[in-house]
Amino acid sequence: MTDGTESPNWSFKDRDIAILRELTRDPQLSSRELTTILAEEYDIEVSHVTVSESIREMRNEGVFREAIIPNEQYYIFGLFEFKFNAENFEDGWRDAMEYIRDDPHTLFYFLSDGEYQWKTVMMFPTREAESRWIHECYKEHGDVIANIRNSVIHNVLKFGTDPEIFEGLNGEHPE
Repeated sequence: MTDGTESPNWSFKDRDIAILRELTRDPQLSSRELTTILAEEYDIEVSHVTVSESIREMRNEGVFREAIIPNEQYYIFGLFEFKFNAENFEDGWRDAMEYIRDDPHTLFYFLSDGEYQWKTVMMFPTREAESRWIHECYKEHGDVIANIRNSVIHNVLKFGTDPEIFEGLNGEHPE
């Protein structure tokens, strides 16, 4: 199983793309239900055992990731952006990165270009908890982190993957 840091080694079959598309529409579909959909919607005849094995193998190879994301009614979400203090970066960057990455509030963590190169989507039960976290982060890693810019995420208008995104994974890109 890959840890997400390396690219999956996978050759997509039409069946795999159809499975991904349908699981995107409804992640709770059973392999038997998927087998029926593959036959009716895609004209792909396979057994439910083959479907189940394909899902398991794609999961193990890291083709897709699964996460449980709480409903936004339970938590507040924020976008955090971290700017570095270049003078202390070399000595403390790894500890700061791991502190943020491994924190239970961190949902999504990524690197980007620009002045604020580390970015996270984090979730907290209250604004007060979010504020305390920022304070603690500065106490622990203020020598590396020059500034934390955070934005409240509210009124989430779309959350999910569209099945059409998987078109072209088999090398045949749609026009």
